[in-house]
Amino acid sequence: MEFGMFHEFPSVPGRSETEMFDESMAQIDAAERWGLDVMWLAEIHFAPERTHLSAPLAIASAVAGRTERMKIGIAVQVLPLCHPLRLAEEAATVDQISKGRLIFGVGRSGVVSTYDAYQVPYDESRERFAETLDIVKEAWSKPRFSYEGKYHRFTDVACTPHPYNGKLPPIRIAASTPDTFPAIGAAGYPVFASTRHSTWSEVVGQVASYQQGWRQAGRSGRGDVYVAGPIYVAETDARARDDARHSVEHFYRLQYELIAESARRSGRQNFIDRAEHLRTLTYDDVLRDNVIVGSPETVAARLKELQARIGFDGILAELNCGGLIPHDRVMNALRLLCQDVKPHFQ
Repeated sequence: MEFGMFHEFPSVPGRSETEMFDESMAQIDAAERWGLDVMWLAEIHFAPERTHLSAPLAIASAVAGRTERMKIGIAVQVLPLCHPLRLAEEAATVDQISKGRLIFGVGRSGVVSTYDAYQVPYDESRERFAETLDIVKEAWSKPRFSYEGKYHRFTDVACTPHPYNGKLPPIRIAASTPDTFPAIGAAGYPVFASTRHSTWSEVVGQVASYQQGWRQAGRSGRGDVYVAGPIYVAETDARARDDARHSVEHFYRLQYELIAESARRSGRQNFIDRAEHLRTLTYDDVLRDNVIVGSPETVAARLKELQARIGFDGILAELNCGGLIPHDRVMNALRLLCQDVKPHFQ
C-alpha cells in the first residue's frame, strides 16, 4: 500500500509565515529520510487563518530540489481556476526537475468563495475542469496542438517542457459528490476519496460506485483507489486522542464555516446538507467515523480492517488535521507512521 502525508503548510497563531514554512519543510525532509512514499500538497486560497499553501506547484518544485526518492503529489490542483497552458508548462517543469516523481492530483473544490474571488462562476466548474484537463494532456502529449472549446481556443501552440522522458505524470481525480465517482471510473482514472466529511462507511459505497462505472465502461480490473483522511499516531491511544483533540475540533469548526459559506453563496442543497452535518459533529463522532487516531498498533489494525473492506491502494494521511498539533508531535507522528505503521503493509 502507498503511504503519503497530506500537507497544508498550516498557519498557527503567533508564528510567522517563515517559521511555518521552515517547519513544514523540515517535515518534508524527515519524510524523505524515513521512507514515506509520497508528500501530498494542497491548494488552498485566501485562508490565512488556516494555511500558507496556495501555490502547490511552486512548493513541489522546492521539494523536488531537496529530495531524491519520495514522490510529490498535488492534492489537488483546482483545474477550473487555472490557465491550462500555464498549468501544463509548470507541472511538466516540476516533473522534469523531480525526474518523473510528480503525481498530478486534480479536482474542482467545493469552496465557492475561492471561485468568486477568482471571478470564475462555480456553475461552470465541471465543464471548465474537463476542458482544462483535456488541454493539459494535449500540451503534454504533442509537439504542437490546436484546441477549440467553450472556454479556451488555441491555434498551433507548442508547450515546453514536456514531462520527464515523454511519459505523462500519473493523473488522479478527487471526488466528493455521488455522481462524480462513477464518472471518474467510466473515464478510467484513479480516484481520491476523503473521510474529512464522508464517513468510512460512506466511502465503501462511493468506491463501489466508482468501480461500477469502471466496469460498465468495459474495463478490466477495478481501478485504483486512494483515500485521504485525518490520521494521527502517538505512542499510546490515550496520548494520541489527547494530542489531536484541540486541533481536530478546531478543524471541524472551520470546515463547518467554510461549507456553510459555500451553501450561502451557491444555494446548493448538497452544501446545505453537508454544513448541517458538520455543525453537529463531536470529537467522539469523528473518532468513530472519520478520523483514525491511536498507537501504531491501533492505527495499523484499523487501516488493515478498512483496506480489506474497501480495497484502497493508498492513504493520504493528514497528520496535522486542523494545523494546531505542535511541530515536534507532528514529526513524531510522521516517524511512527513510517517506521511502525507502514511496515505492517509491506
